Amino acid sequence: MISGLQRRQSTIDQAILSPGAVTINVQGAFIAEETESNTSTASEDGAQHDTDIRLPNHKTVVSHIALDATKVVYFSRESNSKEPGGRLNFLKYETDRIDQCLEFVKSLQNEQRTVNGTKSGELCIMATGGGAYKYYDQMKKVLGVEVLREDEMDCLIMGLDFFITEIPREVFTYEDSDPMRFKEPHADIYPYLLVNIGSGVSMIRVLGRRRFERIGGTSLGGGTLWGLLSLLTGARTFDDMLQMAEAGDNGAVDLLVGDIYGKGYGKIGLKSTAIASTFGKVFKMKRRGESLAEDSGGLSYERYEDTDGAVSEKTFKPEDISRSLLYAVSNNIGQIAYLQSEKHNLESIYFGGSFIRGHRQTIQTLSYAIKFWSEGKKKAYFVRHEGYLGSVGAFLKRQPRNWGRRNSFEESPIIRPVFQHHED
Repeated sequence: MISGLQRRQSTIDQAILSPGAVTINVQGAFIAEETESNTSTASEDGAQHDTDIRLPNHKTVVSHIALDATKVVYFSRESNSKEPGGRLNFLKYETDRIDQCLEFVKSLQNEQRTVNGTKSGELCIMATGGGAYKYYDQMKKVLGVEVLREDEMDCLIMGLDFFITEIPREVFTYEDSDPMRFKEPHADIYPYLLVNIGSGVSMIRVLGRRRFERIGGTSLGGGTLWGLLSLLTGARTFDDMLQMAEAGDNGAVDLLVGDIYGKGYGKIGLKSTAIASTFGKVFKMKRRGESLAEDSGGLSYERYEDTDGAVSEKTFKPEDISRSLLYAVSNNIGQIAYLQSEKHNLESIYFGGSFIRGHRQTIQTLSYAIKFWSEGKKKAYFVRHEGYLGSVGAFLKRQPRNWGRRNSFEESPIIRPVFQHHED
């Protein structure tokens, strides 16, 4: 007779020797929103904890962790609970905190050894993206474990497919009256366009499981916004920039349709608040702006009181600059995405990547661009875990046959992209 302990040890050994042999049971999966521990919070080491996905029916051991640069996905048991199952955890660091990220993964390694009774080296890292190569030697040195590198595009598509087909309340559309209208998981998802926005932007036409083509992109992405705002404002992190944009008024620096016509241009569908020229008002204020820049060391803003108590202000607020550039980058991406979808006859457009970060203005701008240019014929979709498409795909990359609720990831011979990849 085989004891329960022997069966458990056999399962652990199998998980360690062959991570892909672990069947992740997603039956009944849901986004865990009911406890404080699942809200998006930042820790002292700079980690950002995002909402977990509860897997109530998964019972077997998972001995691998997925990394996409400094974005981590890992499985954990429910703590202090008699309920079966566990959850997928989502954690991210800024890219300059790779050391802290790997220290956290090392702590997971020690925890796994304690909980499962395994040896310290018996943990597998599934890595994807540029970090899988840039930090490969560092990962092996710090963690002392096997690091399996997975193709970035494959992982992006697999991660998005998982969210679309398996997780309720994950995919949504945006309307001003209904900012988060959820789309139920469904199996009939192809074809679609994935617009992945990180430092730059990649646009990928997806025709089926592991059948995709990178059809274009743009170098004007999150890195562009971050770089320009680093020069023009005092913001030190991307989240700081998004917070400033929330408080800004782009009309202070952008030339609007209303500035030209005194009202909207209804005949061609332009509201008075439509942007005619990004930073278009700056030129008219150039001399005053330059003199203030010489005094302050940059195009910035500061409120101050004169001796008589009157409040004056410098020319350009960093909040207004932030909002203007956020709109400029987002509108540009949205319009290019529409043109690519039109060229390739794709009705569904999914936006992902760490640029979005659940930021309402960004989502609103991208959604409006698709709706405006397509005259409402195409849909812009967003996912709540938009920055984790690659790491989730890496986590799931070696799953076996029929693991999903709808068999969405049936194992089949690997089909490499059937189209030639284009370089921009």
